[in-house]
Amino acid sequence: MLRYFFEIFNGGLGIPGTIGVLLVFAFTAWMFVHAIRNGEYIWAVIIFMFSGLSALLYFFFVYRASGGGGNPMAGFELPGAADRRQIKRLQADIHHLDKPHHHLQLADIYFSQGKLDEAEASYRAAYERDPKDDDIRAHLGNCLARRGKPQEALPLLQAVCAQNPKHDYGYTLMTLAETQAATGQIDAALATWRQVLSLYGYPRARVQYADLLTQRKEYAEARKSLEEVINDAPYVTKFQRKQEAVWFNRAKAALRSIPE
Repeated sequence: MLRYFFEIFNGGLGIPGTIGVLLVFAFTAWMFVHAIRNGEYIWAVIIFMFSGLSALLYFFFVYRASGGGGNPMAGFELPGAADRRQIKRLQADIHHLDKPHHHLQLADIYFSQGKLDEAEASYRAAYERDPKDDDIRAHLGNCLARRGKPQEALPLLQAVCAQNPKHDYGYTLMTLAETQAATGQIDAALATWRQVLSLYGYPRARVQYADLLTQRKEYAEARKSLEEVINDAPYVTKFQRKQEAVWFNRAKAALRSIPE
Protein backbone atom coordinates (compact mmCIF):
# COMPACT_ATOMS: atom_id res chain seq x y z
CA MET A 1 0.00 0.00 0.00
CA LEU A 2 2.92 2.36 0.69
CA ARG A 3 3.89 2.40 -2.96
CA TYR A 4 0.84 4.54 -3.72
CA PHE A 5 2.29 7.36 -1.63
CA PHE A 6 5.61 7.11 -3.45
CA GLU A 7 3.86 7.26 -6.82
CA ILE A 8 1.93 10.38 -5.77
CA PHE A 9 4.85 12.24 -4.21
CA ASN A 10 7.27 11.35 -7.00
CA GLY A 11 5.04 13.25 -9.43
CA GLY A 12 4.92 12.59 -13.12
CA LEU A 13 1.46 11.01 -13.00
CA GLY A 14 -0.46 14.11 -13.92
CA ILE A 15 -3.84 14.99 -12.49
CA PRO A 16 -5.75 12.02 -14.03
CA GLY A 17 -3.06 9.58 -12.91
CA THR A 18 -2.99 11.00 -9.40
CA ILE A 19 -6.77 10.76 -9.11
CA GLY A 20 -6.63 7.16 -10.33
CA VAL A 21 -3.97 6.22 -7.78
CA LEU A 22 -5.94 7.89 -5.00
CA LEU A 23 -9.07 5.94 -5.94
CA VAL A 24 -7.19 2.63 -5.98
CA PHE A 25 -5.59 3.50 -2.64
CA ALA A 26 -8.99 4.38 -1.12
CA PHE A 27 -10.49 1.09 -2.31
CA THR A 28 -7.50 -0.90 -1.04
CA ALA A 29 -7.63 0.85 2.35
CA TRP A 30 -11.37 0.14 2.57
CA MET A 31 -10.83 -3.60 1.96
CA PHE A 32 -7.84 -3.63 4.35
CA VAL A 33 -9.88 -2.10 7.19
CA HIS A 34 -12.80 -4.46 6.50
CA ALA A 35 -10.45 -7.47 6.69
CA ILE A 36 -9.00 -6.30 10.03
CA ARG A 37 -12.44 -5.60 11.55
CA ASN A 38 -13.74 -9.03 10.52
CA GLY A 39 -10.75 -11.02 11.73
CA GLU A 40 -9.48 -11.85 8.24
CA TYR A 41 -5.89 -11.19 9.23
CA ILE A 42 -4.23 -13.29 6.51
CA TRP A 43 -6.20 -11.39 3.90
CA ALA A 44 -5.21 -8.12 5.58
CA VAL A 45 -1.51 -8.99 5.25
CA ILE A 46 -1.98 -10.00 1.59
CA ILE A 47 -3.81 -6.76 0.82
CA PHE A 48 -1.13 -4.69 2.56
CA MET A 49 1.65 -6.46 0.67
CA PHE A 50 0.10 -6.70 -2.79
CA SER A 51 -2.47 -3.88 -2.75
CA GLY A 52 -4.90 -3.37 -5.64
CA LEU A 53 -5.33 -6.83 -7.16
CA SER A 54 -5.50 -8.58 -3.80
CA ALA A 55 -8.05 -6.01 -2.59
CA LEU A 56 -10.17 -6.74 -5.66
CA LEU A 57 -9.99 -10.49 -4.99
CA TYR A 58 -10.96 -9.90 -1.35
CA PHE A 59 -13.94 -7.83 -2.48
CA PHE A 60 -15.36 -10.64 -4.63
CA PHE A 61 -14.45 -13.69 -2.54
CA VAL A 62 -14.91 -12.40 1.04
CA TYR A 63 -16.54 -8.97 1.25
CA ARG A 64 -19.52 -9.75 -1.00
CA ALA A 65 -19.92 -13.28 0.41
CA SER A 66 -20.16 -11.86 3.94
CA GLY A 67 -23.02 -9.62 2.93
CA GLY A 68 -20.85 -6.54 2.98
CA GLY A 69 -21.48 -5.45 -0.57
CA GLY A 70 -22.39 -6.34 -4.11
CA ASN A 71 -25.11 -3.70 -4.37
CA PRO A 72 -24.23 0.02 -4.56
CA MET A 73 -27.69 0.83 -3.20
CA ALA A 74 -27.35 -1.46 -0.16
CA GLY A 75 -28.79 0.34 2.83
CA PHE A 76 -31.04 2.51 0.70
CA GLU A 77 -33.40 -0.07 -0.78
CA LEU A 78 -36.79 -0.81 0.72
CA PRO A 79 -36.70 -3.95 2.91
CA GLY A 80 -36.90 -7.08 0.77
CA ALA A 81 -36.77 -5.17 -2.53
CA ALA A 82 -34.08 -7.39 -4.04
CA ASP A 83 -35.94 -10.57 -3.08
CA ARG A 84 -39.19 -9.21 -4.49
CA ARG A 85 -37.52 -8.45 -7.82
CA GLN A 86 -35.98 -11.91 -7.95
CA ILE A 87 -39.29 -13.56 -7.03
CA LYS A 88 -41.04 -11.72 -9.87
CA ARG A 89 -38.32 -12.71 -12.30
CA LEU A 90 -38.52 -16.36 -11.27
CA GLN A 91 -42.31 -16.37 -11.43
CA ALA A 92 -42.06 -15.04 -14.97
CA ASP A 93 -39.49 -17.71 -15.87
CA ILE A 94 -41.76 -20.39 -14.41
CA HIS A 95 -44.73 -19.08 -16.37
CA HIS A 96 -42.82 -19.19 -19.66
CA LEU A 97 -40.39 -22.09 -19.14
CA ASP A 98 -41.55 -24.10 -16.09
CA LYS A 99 -38.08 -25.53 -15.37
CA PRO A 100 -37.41 -27.41 -12.10
CA HIS A 101 -34.43 -25.22 -11.18
CA HIS A 102 -36.63 -22.11 -11.34
CA HIS A 103 -39.03 -23.66 -8.83
CA LEU A 104 -36.04 -24.63 -6.67
CA GLN A 105 -34.59 -21.11 -6.69
CA LEU A 106 -37.98 -19.63 -5.84
CA ALA A 107 -38.41 -22.13 -3.00
CA ASP A 108 -34.96 -21.27 -1.61
CA ILE A 109 -35.93 -17.60 -1.43
CA TYR A 110 -39.19 -18.37 0.33
CA PHE A 111 -37.31 -20.65 2.75
CA SER A 112 -34.76 -17.93 3.55
CA GLN A 113 -37.67 -15.57 4.27
CA GLY A 114 -39.24 -18.09 6.66
CA LYS A 115 -42.25 -18.61 4.37
CA LEU A 116 -42.26 -22.36 4.77
CA ASP A 117 -45.71 -22.96 3.26
CA GLU A 118 -44.73 -21.25 0.00
CA ALA A 119 -41.30 -22.88 0.11
CA GLU A 120 -42.75 -26.37 0.44
CA ALA A 121 -45.18 -25.79 -2.45
CA SER A 122 -42.34 -24.63 -4.72
CA TYR A 123 -40.01 -27.44 -3.62
CA ARG A 124 -42.75 -29.95 -4.39
CA ALA A 125 -43.27 -28.38 -7.81
CA ALA A 126 -39.54 -28.73 -8.48
CA TYR A 127 -39.58 -32.34 -7.23
CA GLU A 128 -42.51 -33.23 -9.51
CA ARG A 129 -40.47 -32.04 -12.49
CA ASP A 130 -37.17 -33.64 -11.46
CA PRO A 131 -37.41 -36.19 -8.61
CA LYS A 132 -33.78 -37.31 -9.02
CA ASP A 133 -32.03 -33.96 -8.52
CA ASP A 134 -30.03 -34.02 -5.26
CA ASP A 135 -30.49 -30.33 -4.47
CA ILE A 136 -34.25 -30.55 -4.94
CA ARG A 137 -34.57 -33.68 -2.79
CA ALA A 138 -32.30 -32.32 -0.07
CA HIS A 139 -33.92 -28.90 0.12
CA LEU A 140 -37.43 -30.38 0.10
CA GLY A 141 -36.38 -32.76 2.87
CA ASN A 142 -34.92 -29.90 4.89
CA CYS A 143 -38.10 -27.86 4.48
CA LEU A 144 -40.30 -30.79 5.51
CA ALA A 145 -38.12 -31.37 8.57
CA ARG A 146 -38.47 -27.71 9.60
CA ARG A 147 -42.23 -27.97 9.10
CA GLY A 148 -42.50 -30.87 11.55
CA LYS A 149 -42.82 -33.60 8.93
CA PRO A 150 -39.74 -35.72 9.72
CA GLN A 151 -41.21 -39.01 8.50
CA GLU A 152 -41.76 -37.55 5.05
CA ALA A 153 -38.37 -35.82 5.06
CA LEU A 154 -36.36 -38.89 6.09
CA PRO A 155 -36.31 -40.90 2.82
CA LEU A 156 -35.43 -37.82 0.78
CA LEU A 157 -32.48 -36.95 3.03
CA GLN A 158 -31.31 -40.56 3.28
CA ALA A 159 -31.27 -40.96 -0.50
CA VAL A 160 -29.12 -37.87 -1.01
CA CYS A 161 -26.69 -38.61 1.84
CA ALA A 162 -26.24 -42.22 0.74
CA GLN A 163 -24.91 -40.95 -2.59
CA ASN A 164 -23.07 -37.88 -1.32
CA PRO A 165 -22.49 -37.40 2.43
CA LYS A 166 -20.81 -34.05 1.71
CA HIS A 167 -23.83 -32.59 -0.08
CA ASP A 168 -24.24 -28.89 0.70
CA TYR A 169 -20.97 -29.04 2.71
CA GLY A 170 -22.45 -31.54 5.16
CA TYR A 171 -25.58 -29.53 5.95
CA THR A 172 -27.84 -32.18 4.41
CA LEU A 173 -26.15 -34.82 6.55
CA MET A 174 -26.73 -32.69 9.66
CA THR A 175 -30.42 -32.33 8.76
CA LEU A 176 -30.58 -36.11 8.36
CA ALA A 177 -29.18 -36.58 11.88
CA GLU A 178 -31.71 -34.10 13.29
CA THR A 179 -34.53 -35.86 11.45
CA GLN A 180 -33.44 -39.26 12.71
CA ALA A 181 -33.45 -37.92 16.26
CA ALA A 182 -36.90 -36.37 15.72
CA THR A 183 -38.26 -39.76 14.65
CA GLY A 184 -36.78 -41.51 17.69
CA GLN A 185 -33.90 -43.19 15.84
CA ILE A 186 -31.31 -42.18 18.41
CA ASP A 187 -28.70 -44.81 17.52
CA ALA A 188 -28.92 -43.86 13.85
CA ALA A 189 -28.74 -40.16 14.73
CA LEU A 190 -25.62 -40.68 16.85
CA ALA A 191 -23.99 -42.61 14.02
CA THR A 192 -24.84 -39.85 11.55
CA TRP A 193 -23.49 -37.14 13.88
CA ARG A 194 -20.24 -39.12 14.16
CA GLN A 195 -20.10 -39.24 10.37
CA VAL A 196 -20.59 -35.47 10.19
CA LEU A 197 -17.87 -34.86 12.77
CA SER A 198 -15.46 -37.12 10.91
CA LEU A 199 -15.79 -34.70 7.97
CA TYR A 200 -16.47 -31.30 9.59
CA GLY A 201 -16.18 -29.50 12.92
CA TYR A 202 -19.47 -27.61 12.89
CA PRO A 203 -20.62 -26.35 16.33
CA ARG A 204 -24.18 -27.27 15.32
CA ALA A 205 -23.09 -30.89 14.98
CA ARG A 206 -21.00 -31.04 18.15
CA VAL A 207 -23.72 -29.49 20.33
CA GLN A 208 -26.53 -31.73 19.10
CA TYR A 209 -24.28 -34.79 19.27
CA ALA A 210 -23.55 -33.87 22.89
CA ASP A 211 -27.29 -33.46 23.58
CA LEU A 212 -27.97 -37.04 22.50
CA LEU A 213 -24.98 -38.33 24.48
CA THR A 214 -26.28 -36.53 27.56
CA GLN A 215 -29.65 -38.24 27.11
CA ARG A 216 -27.75 -41.54 27.12
CA LYS A 217 -25.86 -40.41 30.25
CA GLU A 218 -22.57 -40.62 28.35
CA TYR A 219 -21.40 -37.49 30.10
CA ALA A 220 -17.65 -37.70 29.48
CA GLU A 221 -17.95 -37.79 25.70
CA ALA A 222 -20.69 -35.14 25.76
CA ARG A 223 -18.51 -32.83 27.85
CA LYS A 224 -15.58 -33.34 25.48
CA SER A 225 -17.71 -32.41 22.46
CA LEU A 226 -19.01 -29.24 24.13
CA GLU A 227 -15.57 -28.18 25.32
CA GLU A 228 -14.30 -28.45 21.74
CA VAL A 229 -16.96 -25.95 20.66
CA ILE A 230 -16.08 -23.51 23.43
CA ASN A 231 -12.32 -23.89 22.94
CA ASP A 232 -12.62 -23.23 19.20
CA ALA A 233 -14.72 -20.08 19.62
CA PRO A 234 -11.83 -17.58 20.12
CA TYR A 235 -10.14 -18.73 16.91
CA VAL A 236 -12.98 -18.32 14.42
CA THR A 237 -13.54 -15.15 12.43
CA LYS A 238 -15.90 -12.45 13.67
CA PHE A 239 -18.34 -13.38 10.90
CA GLN A 240 -18.32 -17.07 11.90
CA ARG A 241 -18.68 -16.16 15.57
CA LYS A 242 -21.78 -14.13 14.82
CA GLN A 243 -23.20 -16.80 12.52
CA GLU A 244 -22.64 -19.61 15.05
CA ALA A 245 -23.47 -17.59 18.19
CA VAL A 246 -26.55 -19.69 19.01
CA TRP A 247 -24.45 -22.86 19.12
CA PHE A 248 -21.65 -21.32 21.17
CA ASN A 249 -24.26 -20.15 23.69
CA ARG A 250 -25.99 -23.54 23.73
CA ALA A 251 -22.64 -25.27 24.28
CA LYS A 252 -21.93 -23.13 27.35
CA ALA A 253 -25.41 -23.73 28.78
CA ALA A 254 -25.30 -27.47 28.09
CA LEU A 255 -21.84 -27.83 29.63
CA ARG A 256 -23.06 -26.25 32.88
CA SER A 257 -25.98 -28.68 33.02
CA ILE A 258 -23.91 -31.87 32.69
CA PRO A 259 -23.47 -33.64 36.07
CA GLU A 260 -19.93 -33.83 37.39
